[in-house]
Amino acid sequence: MIRLLLSVLAVILAVPAIHAAELRGHGGPVRGLAVSPDGASALSGSFDSTGIRWALATSSAEQVLRFHDGAVNAAILLTDGRAVTGGEDGRIAIWTADHTRPERILEGHQGPIVALSLSADGQFLGSAAWDGTARIWPLAGETPARILEGHTGNVNGIAFLQSGEVATIGYDATLRIWPKTGPARVQTLPTPLNALAVVPGADMLAIGGADGRLRLVRADGTIEAEAEISPTPVIAVASDGRRIAASGLRGAIAILAAEDLTPERTLVGPGLPVWSLAFVPGTDQLLTGGNDAVIRRWNASTGASLGSGIAGGPSDPLAEYAGDPGASVYRACVACHTLQPGEGVRAGPTLHGIMGRPIASLPDYDYSAAFANHDIIWTPETVARLFEIGPHAYTPGTKMPEQTINRAVDRKALVEFLERATR
Repeated sequence: MIRLLLSVLAVILAVPAIHAAELRGHGGPVRGLAVSPDGASALSGSFDSTGIRWALATSSAEQVLRFHDGAVNAAILLTDGRAVTGGEDGRIAIWTADHTRPERILEGHQGPIVALSLSADGQFLGSAAWDGTARIWPLAGETPARILEGHTGNVNGIAFLQSGEVATIGYDATLRIWPKTGPARVQTLPTPLNALAVVPGADMLAIGGADGRLRLVRADGTIEAEAEISPTPVIAVASDGRRIAASGLRGAIAILAAEDLTPERTLVGPGLPVWSLAFVPGTDQLLTGGNDAVIRRWNASTGASLGSGIAGGPSDPLAEYAGDPGASVYRACVACHTLQPGEGVRAGPTLHGIMGRPIASLPDYDYSAAFANHDIIWTPETVARLFEIGPHAYTPGTKMPEQTINRAVDRKALVEFLERATR
């Protein structure tokens, strides 16, 4: 028995710990969501015009990506660790982990970019946009993008197939399969198409429609199976090869078998609608990006919310402030900022000793140049003003996601909490 217990313990210790907590930091709905192949990092894009790179083991923000003029609708992580964001402004930004500005900017689309995809060999990036086109961008060198034209409306999704061909879907109700050269094969489906994901290992496509149905489609356009997901349009789809997750504009999240779309369970929680979905490789975890700016974790096999009960738990950095109304307001900031000395910096500087401190004055944090030029001393009044009118208006050039606190009583509670907790 002892030998058995030791064996079980060894297995448990060999499994990497994953901190089951919500990811909070965005100031608007989470529109784009991706996870690295090793399951260690996530990248999100939001209507607040920022992307955030997250460390999933600690549920902390590692990097805030501010560049786009408008919503960040698509996000993806490259195999070499670089991050890619696609925006409402029609631009694609490629980021390294240690820079505050994009390493490379891809321009050419004339409408909002809404989807990104990476080829299996990591050499090509695909983009879909509301200018009626998709593009294939070589990631090495300066070779011009290949422009895929043919859709007669918004192109809402793009994906690389195992064969190397590219699939696109559009509001014109067509699925188009593009070979490496030549025209696309076109299959018309019964409804405008909103969301697309490849089912890994099967070379099948999971396609969400405006009629609230999910369709499993072969590369030749044959519909293998379909299931009703929601009475409203399906707006997000993801697959880990074993299962498919799909969400509707007003409904909950459906989990279905990837083989034949047999329903397995439904995930119901706050933050509807869910705009983005991503499975964590090597686990049963599903990340969902909600309308309330929160990224939640779920066990896709059991339907359990992995964020339940985390607040106030032993790993909660705000556990000692349970019941403090200001701490509740501050919880949206905890992913990017620390409170105590020795905790270091995250995506944002530590707030320890903030009251009375000149703006952009910490020596161990890389502030944006525009932010460092402001002449502000942090006081209860200036902190309150920051969240009354928003960081973009009060400190132009900041990397901070747009966050406003509309109620004066909540701003007062936050300021009083910071005065106590950051001394």
